[in-house]
Amino acid sequence: MFHLVVIGLLALTTPAMAADDAPGYRLVVIGDSLSAGFGLTDAQALPAALGREFAARGIANITVINAGVSGDTTAAGLNRFDFSVGPDADGVIIALGANDALQGQPPARARANLAAMIDRAQARGLDIVLAGMLAPVNLGETYRQEFDTLYPELAEEKSVPLYPFLLEPVALHPEYLQRDGLHPTAEGVELMASPLADFLVQTLFTPAGPTP
Repeated sequence: MFHLVVIGLLALTTPAMAADDAPGYRLVVIGDSLSAGFGLTDAQALPAALGREFAARGIANITVINAGVSGDTTAAGLNRFDFSVGPDADGVIIALGANDALQGQPPARARANLAAMIDRAQARGLDIVLAGMLAPVNLGETYRQEFDTLYPELAEEKSVPLYPFLLEPVALHPEYLQRDGLHPTAEGVELMASPLADFLVQTLFTPAGPTP
């Protein structure tokens, strides 16, 4: 698995398949610039790309809400969680943690913040997906091990689906990254959206799950 090699702070911004005549399903992506679309237009950002992927799969009544904010850490995401994931939300993708790692913040702190967000979402009965991130290699093996494992451990502890690594499709492909070498291009976002949409369809929008 790829580990981002970076120094400094990354400028991070951001159930059952619904029938055509079912009420709309609102899926909120709370994250940083990797989801919000740093350097891109709103239509090129990951939530918009996810919406197109759902439509291409015949799921037309899902609205994907972009709740990404530049520079957000897990602490910032927790502070705005109730505001960003509004009362009309049906599901949430929690895609935070990259800035925590880039700042070298304790993995235990990031884990506690992510756990608190999951707890709030579960208390509201929301569908939840946790999107994993990997730590930079320059922070050392001990830090990387602690940070990288917090996502699968937390997902198992809280019984929520884990999408292992949000940047997996572009991480080893600089041609799909912007000039900063960190944020995906519009084409890179499309590559990220496709497998994520497949995962969400299989995990959230399947006949075994609750009806939106």
